Amino acid sequence: MDLTYTEEEQDFRARLRAWLAKALPELPARPSPDDWPGRRAYDLGWQRRLYEAGYAGLHWPVDAGGRGATPTQHLIFLEETERVGAPYVGANFVGLLHAGPTVAAEGTAEQRARWLPPVLRGDEVWCQGFSEPDAGSDLASLRTRAVRDGDDYVISGSKIWTSHAEVADWCELLVRTDPGAPRHRGISWLAMPMDAPGVSVRPLRTLAGSAEFAQVFLDEVRVPVANRVGAENDGWRVTMVTLSFERGTAFVGEVVACRRTLGELARTARANGRWDDPVLRRRLGRLYGEFGALWRLTQWNVSEAERSAGGVPGVGGSVFKLAYSHARQELYDTAAEVLGAQSLSLEEEWTLDRLSSLSYTIAAGTSQIQRNIVAERILGLPKGR
Repeated sequence: MDLTYTEEEQDFRARLRAWLAKALPELPARPSPDDWPGRRAYDLGWQRRLYEAGYAGLHWPVDAGGRGATPTQHLIFLEETERVGAPYVGANFVGLLHAGPTVAAEGTAEQRARWLPPVLRGDEVWCQGFSEPDAGSDLASLRTRAVRDGDDYVISGSKIWTSHAEVADWCELLVRTDPGAPRHRGISWLAMPMDAPGVSVRPLRTLAGSAEFAQVFLDEVRVPVANRVGAENDGWRVTMVTLSFERGTAFVGEVVACRRTLGELARTARANGRWDDPVLRRRLGRLYGEFGALWRLTQWNVSEAERSAGGVPGVGGSVFKLAYSHARQELYDTAAEVLGAQSLSLEEEWTLDRLSSLSYTIAAGTSQIQRNIVAERILGLPKGR
C-alpha cells in the first residue's frame, strides 16, 4: 500500500483505471498528423467521453463547470492516462488549459455560462491570438488595433504562431484598445469567433512538416464588446492570468510523458548496445533525477494553484517553464544519441519530438523572459535598464 494516498484517492485511481481499460479499446484509429479536421474530431470525441464519465475539468473549480477534484486526484488522473497512452487534450489545449481557466477566473457569470460548458463537453476549440510578426518576445508591443464602434470593437492586424487556428471556433485575442496609453495599459483581452467576417487563416509548416500553427489576418473584424474579458485596457493583467496557467499547470501532463519516454530510452539503449556507454548512462541518470524533481515541482504548482483565489498559479510557474523547456530539449538530444543514425529519420517519433522540443525555449515565453520573471518577481533583483 502507498501510504501517501488516502483510501478515497486509491479508490479514485482504481475506478479511473477500470474506466480507461474499457474506454480505450473503443476509440477509433488515430487520424493522420496532417488531418487536422480528423484530429479535431478525434480529440473532441475523447473529451466528450471524459465529460460523460465525469473526468472532464478535474482542474477547474465547480462553479466553472469543473469536477472539484483535489490536486492529488488531478495528478492521479494525469499519471494514469499517460501510463496507458490515453489521448491528451490535443487540438483544444488552449481552451482546456489557457482560455477556459482564464474565463473561469476573470469572466462574468454570463461569459462563464457561454464559453466553459462547450469546452468541457468537447463541442468547441479555442486558439491563442497573442504573438505578432513584429513583436517577437515583447508581447506588450503588439499592434493589432481594436476601435470601439457602438457595441462592437472593429479589429485590424495580424497574429502569428496561432495554434490550431484552422480548426478553432474561438480565439483568445489580445488587442490594443488605447494606442495612446503606456504599452501595458492599453491592451484588452477578447474572445473572437473564428468564423467572423474578415478573419483569414494561413497555416504555417513547422520544421517537422506539420501545420499546427497559423498566421491569422484580421481585416476590420467586428467583435462584440460583451466578448471582452476584464475591463477595457486591463487586458495585460488578464493576460498574466492566462500566462500563469500556460506556464504553471498546462505542461503537467507532458512531464509525465517525458518520464515515460525516459524509461523507454533506457530500455532501447539496453537493447541496441548504447547502454554500454557510461557517459550516456550518467546522462540518463541525471535526466531521471531532473524529471523527478520537475514532477515534484509540478505537484507543488498544481496544489498551490488549486488553493489560490481563482485557482491561478503563481510566478513559480516560470521556474517550472524554464527548467522544463531545457530538460525536454536535453531529453530528446539524448534520444538522438540512443537512436544513432536512426535519429535522422522523420519516421521516428523521437526525431519528430526532438524537432518539436526546439520550440519549447521560445513558446509560452522565451527562457530569457522566464529568467527575468524569476529574477525580478521571485528573487527581488532590480530591473535592468
